[in-house]
Amino acid sequence: MENVTAIFDIGKTNKKFFLFDADFQEVYREYTSIEPIEDEDGHPTENLEALQKWLKEVFNRILKEGTYTITAINFSTYGASLVHLDENGEVLTPLYNYTKPLSKDIIEDFFSKYGPEDEFAAATGSTNSGMLNSGMQLYWLKYTKPEIFKKIRYSLHLPQYISYIFTGVPISEYTSIGCHTAIWDYSKKDYHSWVYKEKLNTLFPAIVSTETSMNMNYNGKRIKIGVGIHDSSAALLPYVRSSKRKFILVSTGTWSISLNPFETRPLSEEEVKQDCINYMRINGKPVKSTRLFLGNEYSLQVQRLSEHFKVSEDYHKTIKFDPEIYLKIANNLKPIFTWKSLQNNNQINSAEIPYNTFEEAYHHLMIELVQLQVQNIEMAKGDNNIKKLYVDGGFSDNDTYIKLLSHYLKDMELHTTDSSLGSALGAAIAIADNKLNSKFLKKNYSLKKHVPFI
Repeated sequence: MENVTAIFDIGKTNKKFFLFDADFQEVYREYTSIEPIEDEDGHPTENLEALQKWLKEVFNRILKEGTYTITAINFSTYGASLVHLDENGEVLTPLYNYTKPLSKDIIEDFFSKYGPEDEFAAATGSTNSGMLNSGMQLYWLKYTKPEIFKKIRYSLHLPQYISYIFTGVPISEYTSIGCHTAIWDYSKKDYHSWVYKEKLNTLFPAIVSTETSMNMNYNGKRIKIGVGIHDSSAALLPYVRSSKRKFILVSTGTWSISLNPFETRPLSEEEVKQDCINYMRINGKPVKSTRLFLGNEYSLQVQRLSEHFKVSEDYHKTIKFDPEIYLKIANNLKPIFTWKSLQNNNQINSAEIPYNTFEEAYHHLMIELVQLQVQNIEMAKGDNNIKKLYVDGGFSDNDTYIKLLSHYLKDMELHTTDSSLGSALGAAIAIADNKLNSKFLKKNYSLKKHVPFI
């Protein structure tokens, strides 16, 4: 029987299970989606009970079938989510969704004690983002639901809670602590002083390295069980381990996140104003990051264009980059799109689409969006001399996006990767002992190099 590493990769929409062989090749996969439930305020939230049931059912079934020998298991999940346990290890509250609105009073109260806001954001690498700052979830609980708060013995970030389901051992881990949580002080390399003042540090178990694993007897089998990893940090790991040169990784999807793991300075207040944040590498070092709601905006605008030109809603997927259309538009480019979900200084109010074809309007849209993407990448790059750029995720196979990006960033060497496995593979690598070589991305990620069009 083949030895494999099992990975649960928990997204908000899709819950995935993978098996990887010793060369990190996928040998098995299984997906499910779980309908959200509502918290006590009627806000949608993860159905933790159903999730736990699915995790155990899948894992026990694969073990029982005996087709593979599982030697290790690890977990990658979305962040900004805490599971609160009482002294008996029982879950105390719903998993509060990071999209849940946080009252203005709570935020104002917090910054009256621990501001100014820009200084705080620079220290913690976390802009004021409500419940997306998971530390604020605890602050909110403490002052709005004190009776429940008093019962909390441990607060675990979601990746560590999934690990806890399998081990019963509560721990904390760097990548979850460091992803826009507002609890970590990057210059002190410790919890921020507010965490100690509010005595929240007592709710967080001991911090261990992301590469930690526990050799445990699980259903009669010796299995190495990992401590979990935040999905963005997991997706970055294969690039960090296999690329010899400095790079920026642009991870695209609903959000487009530009990640620079080579910036050593803390964020400046100016960078914070531009919505720069920090993620964290598995060794506790910061990853300077910029965010753009690119995929969301793209979907909204493409829907508008499809309705305007009376084409099918999937028609945009057939469009290839046309240099002639580009030149025609670029020679006299004026912004024509009113963004629905992006903040932009050049915001204009135009209802007119001054084109006769979907193709032309689509190229104009992509030029405007890619120019914002370029600004985003340049901000993440800062003063670093970085010449390599990786793009993965949904836009990596959008021909127009890639051609325009390579055109506007001629001084950078652009590569796309097909990493639908990104965070799952990262979780497998985090728990493995083997080193990656420079051919890893080519072999496992369908690495492609792109040359700017003339």
